[in-house]
Amino acid sequence: MHSQVEPSVGGVLAVAGDLVEDVVVWVDEPVRAATDTAARVFRARGGSAANVAALAAPLVPTRFIGRVGADAAGAALADDLASAGVDVRVQRSGRTGTVVLLVDAEGERTMFPDRGASAELAGVEPGWLDGVAWLHLPAYGLEREPMRAELRRLAVLGRAVGARVSVDASSTGLLTGIGVDPALELIRAIGPDVLFANEDEAALLGLSGGGPVAASVAPTVVIKHGPLPTDVVERGELAARIDVAPVDGIRDLTGAGDAFAAGFIAATLRGSDVAAACRAGHERAASVLTNPGAHT
Repeated sequence: MHSQVEPSVGGVLAVAGDLVEDVVVWVDEPVRAATDTAARVFRARGGSAANVAALAAPLVPTRFIGRVGADAAGAALADDLASAGVDVRVQRSGRTGTVVLLVDAEGERTMFPDRGASAELAGVEPGWLDGVAWLHLPAYGLEREPMRAELRRLAVLGRAVGARVSVDASSTGLLTGIGVDPALELIRAIGPDVLFANEDEAALLGLSGGGPVAASVAPTVVIKHGPLPTDVVERGELAARIDVAPVDGIRDLTGAGDAFAAGFIAATLRGSDVAAACRAGHERAASVLTNPGAHT
């Protein structure tokens, strides 16, 4: 098997989307309805786009594009992201969003998102894409307008400066809420070079194993199967299957997909082929699996 993914070399990775506060609840026993359940609670910087930016920043020059509230929480989150080495470009208006995540003992999450100001991203200055070689767009931004149209506009602006574009399918709940066919059409309208999806998202969208739907959404579709090998589908055909190294002590799967995208894109920008980029994605994902939220 071989892949037709062509490595890029150099340039800035820009990620557009959510920057929110995560309230991460590690549940230490089965949830007891209508009474107390033993748990540990952590607060962290979150948002899929912000996670990717922060996790890629040690590897390649990285920029975040988004919107936070005109409040202390938004200022603190933007400062925290900048302290991770990210070039932060944010609009400030309204109320900063929060996502509550219940994480069970096996590390699986149930999420309660309130994206607040993040979902209102619109009218990004074209200059924020200067020097960008890769633009990454989590599909959370496709949930509703005005951000939905803005991501399409950013993809056009990115291509105008020579950037490659990737989309992450993000969430089966999100995709179901949008509708599978409308979600596919939105992804096709963006026209990503690479689409990332986990096993459940790929099955929902009809991408598993390749085929005409996979070929129609992106030249390259990367399908993650947790601890099982990652599939790389090129133009509808399975081109590579990349093993995943085992990880001990997994406690929290939050941000693992974001970390994979960060590692994969950064490696590609540094000249890696698709197999090496997947391995870099696996390594970056492993770095967040024992900590609360998408943090190493």
